Amino acid sequence: MNEKYNIDGILRKVLKPGRYTGGEYGQIIKDKEKIKCRFAFAFPDTYEIGMSNLGVRILYGALNKNENIWCERVYAPWIDMQQQMKKHNIPLYAHESMDPVRKFDILGFTLQYELCYSTVLNMLELSDIPLYAKDRGEEYPIVIGGGPCAYNAEPVADFFDVFSIGEGEEALVEFCELYIKMKESGGYTKEKFLHEAAKIEGFYVPSLYDVSYNDDGTVKEYTPKYDDIPTKIRKRIIKDFDKTYFPEQFVMPYIETVHDRIVLEVYRGCPRGCRFCQAGMIYRPARAKSPEVLNRDAKTLYENTGYDEISLCSLSISDYPHIRELTDKLLEWTDDKMVGLSLPSMRADSFSRELMKRVSSVRASGLTFAPEAGMQRLRDAINKNICEKDIFEACRAAFEGGRNQVKLYFMCGLPTETEEDILGIEKLARAVVDEYYQTENRPKGRPTVTISVACFIPKPFTPFQWDRQSTMEELVEKQQLLASAITDRSIKYNYHDANVSRIEAVFARGDRRLSKALAKAAEYGFKFDAWDECFDYDKWLSVFDECGIDPSFYANREFGEDEVLPWDIIDCGVSKEFFLRERHKAYNDTVTENCMKSCAGCGANKLGGECTWCPSTNTKK
Repeated sequence: MNEKYNIDGILRKVLKPGRYTGGEYGQIIKDKEKIKCRFAFAFPDTYEIGMSNLGVRILYGALNKNENIWCERVYAPWIDMQQQMKKHNIPLYAHESMDPVRKFDILGFTLQYELCYSTVLNMLELSDIPLYAKDRGEEYPIVIGGGPCAYNAEPVADFFDVFSIGEGEEALVEFCELYIKMKESGGYTKEKFLHEAAKIEGFYVPSLYDVSYNDDGTVKEYTPKYDDIPTKIRKRIIKDFDKTYFPEQFVMPYIETVHDRIVLEVYRGCPRGCRFCQAGMIYRPARAKSPEVLNRDAKTLYENTGYDEISLCSLSISDYPHIRELTDKLLEWTDDKMVGLSLPSMRADSFSRELMKRVSSVRASGLTFAPEAGMQRLRDAINKNICEKDIFEACRAAFEGGRNQVKLYFMCGLPTETEEDILGIEKLARAVVDEYYQTENRPKGRPTVTISVACFIPKPFTPFQWDRQSTMEELVEKQQLLASAITDRSIKYNYHDANVSRIEAVFARGDRRLSKALAKAAEYGFKFDAWDECFDYDKWLSVFDECGIDPSFYANREFGEDEVLPWDIIDCGVSKEFFLRERHKAYNDTVTENCMKSCAGCGANKLGGECTWCPSTNTKK
C-alpha cells in the first residue's frame, strides 16, 4: 500500500475493503523505469462488476503483452470509500501501483451502458482531472473511451480526447505505440498526437469535427477541421478470431464478484438480425472461434485459475455451429475435474434436451428464453424469427429434463405494438404453465414461469433507431395493463423501471448538447445511476430543465429517415440502407431470414472479416 495516503486506516471504515487493496494473484506488475506508456484502464462501476467484465480482461492482457506498455486497473469506489477519499485528500488510484490516475499517460474508460456517464465524470473529479477535454493541458493524461456506447459518443464527446470505435485488441496497442513513437521523436504535443491518431482507422477525435444544427434542433452536418482526417470513422474489427489475443490468466479477486468463473468468448456478433438489438448489429460480421482453440483456452485458464465453472459466452450460444463438438471436447476433461459448464443466452428455436443434458449447470437451475413479444405478428415485426412452437418445445425439453422454473424475457413499447400484443405476454406465459402440466415426465410440484419485461429503447445502429420511445405515461399504462391480466399464481411478473429506461433513451440518442446536462449532474454529485439506490429521475428532470434541454426531443421523437443522426459520423459496418429496409419490413410484419440461411446484404463484409454463418462466404461451417 502507498503509505502516504494512509489507506490502511481508511479501509477499516468502509464496506468491502477488498475492492481497493490491489495485490491480487494474476495482476501484472512492471518496472516503471522501463515503461514508455502507462495506461490506466477504468471501469465506471464497482470492483465486483468491473472484475467480471471479459472485455476488460482481454484488453488488460493485450496491452500488457507489449513490453513498453503497462496497463493498470481502476474501478469506481463506492460511496463510503469516496467519502473517505475526499476527507483524507486521496485521489483515485490504480490498483497495481497505487499511483494517482492523473499521473498516467493515458486514461481509458469502457462505456458499457449510458447510465455510467455520471460515474465517468465522478471518477474524473476523484482523479483531480478537469471534466472538459478543452480544459486539460499537457500535464493531464489523454482520456479515451471505448465500448458499445462509443458508437454514439456525442453526449460525452466534450469530456473525451478520443474514442476507440470497434474492437480494441489491436487498435489500442497501435494507439499506444503511436504515443511512444511521438514521445521518443521529441515532436509530441497532445494536439499533434490527437491529429495523428485521428488518421488511424477506428479512432474518433471529437474536437477535430465541428457540428452544426438546423433551426429545428436536429443535426445539420459534421465537418472535419482538416482535410487529412476521415469524414466518417469506420470501426475496427479482428478479422481472424482464432488468432486474436485471449488471456491465459485472469486477475483473481479477493472478494466475490458477479461472475467468479472462466468465461470463454465463443464468437462475436450474431447471425439473427433482431431489429431492436444493437449488439447484434455493431458486432457484425459474426466471427467464431474453433472448438480446438476454445478447448485449449479453457484448459489453460482452468490450470491457471482453479475455477470450477466455465461459461460459454456469446449473444446466442446455441447458434454456435460447432456446439456439439465443443461440448464434447470440454466434457472429456471437465467431468473428471468436476468443472461445470454453463450456456447462457440460448434461443428457444435452437435449444434441445440433448444440449441441456450436456451442461451440468443448466440441469441444476432454471432456464431463460427471450420471446420478446407475446404475439407472433409482433415477433415477426421485430424479426425475432421464433414461433410459439419453438418456445413450447424448448420449455417442454426443460420440464422433461427436471426443471420446473422457466424465465421469459419480453419488451413493452416496441414499434407497431398494440394492446393485444401486451395481453399476449400473459397468454403466452399461461400457455407455458399449461405445457408444464401436459408434459408427462415433468417433475413434481407447481411450476414457476417468471416473465421479465423491459421497456423498449431505440438504440443507434438498429432498424428501430428512428422510432420513438413510448412516453412515460404510455409505458406505465402498458405495465399496469399486463399486471391486471395476470391471475395465475404460477406466473411471476417483473418489469423494469420506466424512469430509468427514459433517461437511458435520452443519452442513447443524444448529441453534444447533452454535455452541459452531464456536467451539471456532476456538479450536483450524480454517480452510480445504474444503481437503484442512487438513481433519481426527478433530479435528472431538474437538471435537464435547468440546462434548457427537453428530454422528449431525444427519447420520444420519431427521427426523420432523411435526418442527419447524431451517430452518423460513425460507420459501424452495417449500411444505413440496410437499416432502412429492415425498418420498412418491420412495419409490414415481414421477416428477414437469419444469416445462417441467407445473406441479407447488411454490408458488414466490407470490413474484411469473414462471417462464420454467411452461406455465400463461409468456409468454416
